[in-house]
Amino acid sequence: MQALSRGNEPEVVTFGESMALFSSADTRGLEYAQTVGKSFGGAESNVAIGLARLGHRVGWCGRLGKDPLGRHIWKAIRGEGVDVSRAALVGDAPTGLMMRELVAGKSSVYYYRKGSAASRMETEHLDMQYISSARMLHVTGITCALSDSSADTVAAAVRTAKAAGVKVCFDPNLRLKLWTIEEARARLLPLSLEADYFMPGLDELKLLYDTEDEAAIFKRLSELPGISIVKGGQGMNYVVEGSHIEEISYELVEHAVDTVGAGDAFCAGFLSGILRGSTPAEAVSFGNVMGAMVVQAFGDWEAMPTWEQVQASLTNAVHIER
Repeated sequence: MQALSRGNEPEVVTFGESMALFSSADTRGLEYAQTVGKSFGGAESNVAIGLARLGHRVGWCGRLGKDPLGRHIWKAIRGEGVDVSRAALVGDAPTGLMMRELVAGKSSVYYYRKGSAASRMETEHLDMQYISSARMLHVTGITCALSDSSADTVAAAVRTAKAAGVKVCFDPNLRLKLWTIEEARARLLPLSLEADYFMPGLDELKLLYDTEDEAAIFKRLSELPGISIVKGGQGMNYVVEGSHIEEISYELVEHAVDTVGAGDAFCAGFLSGILRGSTPAEAVSFGNVMGAMVVQAFGDWEAMPTWEQVQASLTNAVHIER
C-alpha cells in the first residue's frame, strides 16, 4: 500500500461501485438511438468529486475491471483531484455498466452489474489504516446491496472508523432493483444505529420502517444516537437530533433539467459544511444550494460546482460574459 505523506491524510474516505454510463438524448430511446454518450456514475464517487471540487482532500476506494471502461473511470476520478491510490483495476471481473434513456419525459436506467468487480469486494480489499486516518467515512446502502461480501465490507469499514474516532456518514440510497425491502432492512437499519450522520429520504424511511405515519418515523429517528438529515419533505429537509427537529427549506429553481446526482451533490455540500465547522442546519442549507445548482444541468457529477461557484451563487454574483 502507498504510504500517506504527513499532512496529506484524507478528510473524507468513501468507497463503492462506479459504473460506466451510456446515455442518449434521442427521445426515441436507446432502442432506436443512433448515438450514445459515454460517462460514468456512482453515488460514492459522485460525492467524492463534489467534495474535491469544494476544495477537500478526499479518497475514493473501489474495484473496477481492468478494461477500457474501468481505466476511463479511474483516470477521470483521479483527474477530478480525488485520491484513487486505494482503488484497484482487476482482471478477473468486468466494470459495471448502466444505460440511461429519456422517453416522453420519463427517465429509465438499465443496470448490468451482476458479477462486476465492485460486487466482489472483500474486507481485505480496504486499507483500514487509510480509513482510520480520515475525519469522515461516507458509505451508502448501494454497496451493501451488491453482494454479501460487499455488505460485510461496509460493516467492517464502519467498525474501523468508529474505533478510530472517525465520523460516519451513512446514506441508505435504497435501490429495490438490487434487493428486497426485507433484505435491505436487515442490512441498513443496523448501520443507521452506527452513523453519526444518517441521511435518508422520507420515502426511504417509509419503506425501511414499514409505515406511512410520519410521526412514528420521526419518533424512531429521535431514538438514534446520531443526527438524522431527512430529505424530501413538503418543501423541507429536516435535521433530527434527539427530540429536536429543525426544518430547512429547499432552494427553489425555475427549471430543473436533470435530478440525477442531486442527492449526491446535497451530500457533498452537507459534508463540506460539517468539515468547515458549520452546524448541521447550516450544512443542510449549503447542501440545498449544491443540489439546486446540479439539477440545472445534465449528468451524474459533471455539474458539481466549485467552491467559487457556490460562493458566487450564495452572494448572487452577476455573471458577465465578454
